[in-house]
Amino acid sequence: MLAAIIALSIMAAVFGLLLGYAAVRFKVDSDPLVDKIDALLPQTQCGQCTYPGCRPYAEAIARGEADINQCPPGGEATIIALADLLGRDPKPLNPENGVEEDVKTVVEIDEQLCIGCTLCIQACPVDAILGAPKQMHTVIRDECTGCDLCIPPCPVDCINIVPLEPDLKHWKWPPPPDPLETLEEEAS
Repeated sequence: MLAAIIALSIMAAVFGLLLGYAAVRFKVDSDPLVDKIDALLPQTQCGQCTYPGCRPYAEAIARGEADINQCPPGGEATIIALADLLGRDPKPLNPENGVEEDVKTVVEIDEQLCIGCTLCIQACPVDAILGAPKQMHTVIRDECTGCDLCIPPCPVDCINIVPLEPDLKHWKWPPPPDPLETLEEEAS
């Protein structure tokens, strides 16, 4: 019994030393600028910016390899926030990457038509689709980012884009009226 305790203690010490060495030797320093840029991006992981996700796009912006106007889901608000952070002038959204949608959307799967091919599951970058092979699939609405990457691979066209219904989680207050416009209207 005592020999087993001693052997386990020695093994624990050796593994602890190895893990400590690996933590120091293979430490990855994160660039704080990349972290700030990534925090401003919408985290849809849609790839419309030509990068596989928001983090690689943030790294490319920090290195100066990508422009700040390539994110359609983030739209104008994200471009302005990135310009403020980086001390650059804001630009209009690059139309080659897509257009900013006024109404946020999610996808729905018509479960009567779904054949369970799993192609949509493989295409979803945020794992918002639930299902099994040869079984119907469904979308977890709270996880769906509306990137629409699951639509092209679907062989039976059972995926539809629907507007995201405003609820307490997604509600945005309308902006207040511009006081200058109000004064101009009253003057005329």
